[in-house]
Amino acid sequence: MLIVDSQIHIWQNGKMSAHHRQIPTYSADDALAEMASAGVDCAVIHPPSALGEAVNVLAVEAARRHPDKFCILGHFDLESPDRENIVAHWRERPGMLGFRFTFNQPHQKAWWTDGSLDWFWAACEKAGLPIGLLAGGHMAALAKIAARHPRLKLHIDHLGRMGGVGRAGTDDAAFADLGDMLALAKFPNIGVKMSGAPSYSSQPYPYQNIHGYLRQIFEAFGPERSFWGTDITRMPCSYRQCVTMFTEELPWLKGRDLERVMGGAIVDWLGWKRPAAA
Repeated sequence: MLIVDSQIHIWQNGKMSAHHRQIPTYSADDALAEMASAGVDCAVIHPPSALGEAVNVLAVEAARRHPDKFCILGHFDLESPDRENIVAHWRERPGMLGFRFTFNQPHQKAWWTDGSLDWFWAACEKAGLPIGLLAGGHMAALAKIAARHPRLKLHIDHLGRMGGVGRAGTDDAAFADLGDMLALAKFPNIGVKMSGAPSYSSQPYPYQNIHGYLRQIFEAFGPERSFWGTDITRMPCSYRQCVTMFTEELPWLKGRDLERVMGGAIVDWLGWKRPAAA
């Protein structure tokens, strides 16, 4: 079974936000070693947007060196005067398959609804570039984007929760608005990264109290639009436990469905033409 982590970060000489490992560097080699120990075959790098353009460059180098191990959902300054040209040529960079944005900065919150990014959604739809979004709290806006751009692939980060920024809470509180996201399953161009799951439970492994929420998400979006992942540098457990939580602890997830969730579906969703290992 191919196991693909739908979200990792790598960085160099930078300071990540407090919920991540407080180390100056987490390199591609660090990630590869940890992936190997956990039985993870490959991963989708999300360059941390807070650390600027340099992390895009770092990710591209990782994908160039290890095209069978890494692909990238990158970012850029959406207010750049050259923004439309950047989108048009995005895939020319090794490993770049699409985009991921968090819109965490205060001035970016309005972008969900004020029309500022109408050009971006349209350009990505035309170019066939998928977009990952930290969409917790913005499901109504995301629904409108999906409806207006039916050929634009949009996937929701971290089970639709608020990410690792201290706003989502844990246990039942973290999933209080889950119904808002489940309602978006009617849009075939919306998928969900089932990433970061352990961080939304206060219980020890295997985090039994959130398994029901995982099942609701899977049953709504199905095996072709549900993507296992970790965001490993902020997880409260080992990388291997992030894997086995899904492969061994969810009796309702098995067979081909398990294979799709654990890697096959995200590869197809992103259009990753992954080469054979060297």
